[in-house]
Amino acid sequence: MIIKTKYKLCRRLGASIFEKCQTHKFTLSEARKSGIKRLKRRKILSEYALQLLEKQKLRFAYGIGEKQLARYVKETTAKKDAAPAETLYLRLETRLDNVVYRLGLAPTRAMARQLVSHGHILLNGKKVSIPSCQIKMGDKITIRKKSADKAVFADLKDKVKNALSLDWLNFNLQKKEGIMTGYPKLDGREIFDFKSIFEFYSR
Repeated sequence: MIIKTKYKLCRRLGASIFEKCQTHKFTLSEARKSGIKRLKRRKILSEYALQLLEKQKLRFAYGIGEKQLARYVKETTAKKDAAPAETLYLRLETRLDNVVYRLGLAPTRAMARQLVSHGHILLNGKKVSIPSCQIKMGDKITIRKKSADKAVFADLKDKVKNALSLDWLNFNLQKKEGIMTGYPKLDGREIFDFKSIFEFYSR
């Protein structure tokens, strides 16, 4: 997906869905355009439109297809003994590509997905090329030895240090190994309205 398209999506869905939009350049651009649009009448969105936007926001943020998200939601709602929002969030956060991104091994989820697909990441010592592979507590994520010298893994110490600090993931810089020590939980800081997403798919 080209940068221009991502910028358009960020204007429609919010800057938080792509790392490309979380820059000073994008902020200045939006500030300039907002002054021009201020004179225009603001369109009032229907309930369905708002639900659709929330669903699209989640889908583009995690880089998953419509059919895949619909399947996740169906599987989630089938589990009667668990909170749907918590279960869906867990399903998305524990994807291998997202864990690689959260550990700081890749600057974006798209790059993390590419690293996994190209076989640069090992899961418990074995090469896994499926980005949607689910990670469990105790699983170890490492960089393949032949890939460790690649430019994308340069300055790994700084990248890991600047990565989002999470209490369910740890990274051993010496071993270049990440381990899942717990499970992610909703804490109110998420940018998604899961209730609207479930309502969209229940239509």
